[in-house]
Amino acid sequence: MPIQPGDTLPDIELQVMGEKGPEKVRTSELFAGKKAVLFAVPGAFTPTCSAAHLPGFVVNADKLRAKGVDSIVCTSVNDAFVMDAWGKSQNAEEITMLADGLGEFARAVDLTQDRTANGMGIRSQRYAMIVNNGTVELLNIDAQGLDQTSAETILAAL
Repeated sequence: MPIQPGDTLPDIELQVMGEKGPEKVRTSELFAGKKAVLFAVPGAFTPTCSAAHLPGFVVNADKLRAKGVDSIVCTSVNDAFVMDAWGKSQNAEEITMLADGLGEFARAVDLTQDRTANGMGIRSQRYAMIVNNGTVELLNIDAQGLDQTSAETILAAL
């Protein structure tokens, strides 16, 4: 069963790109004491993710912050180099691009999907969460499209 509102995010070690290369970061530290929006995409540089999902959060970052969001985090089952390149290509300086290269976080929150038929392996489902001090307050999942996980939908929920 997927993680639910009221649950604490699992403490998983993932990566972000630092000045000298990939750096380890624990989810417990990343979300401690902060109100955050965490959204996941099936893959960096993929059509819907690049054309709409990430750009929506880039465009609405100031509005999200005005509603009390301390950090906006995007995760995908990609490595830190890919997440960093994708973030730069999307002008996502205000978004933490969190690499879940082995899919450990996606599995821990039970939000994976099997894309092996498309040559992509096990990926994250498309979801968006509002997280307060490590506790999930809202979880929206989209099987298709962005109706539930867009920046606009999350903004309206804050």
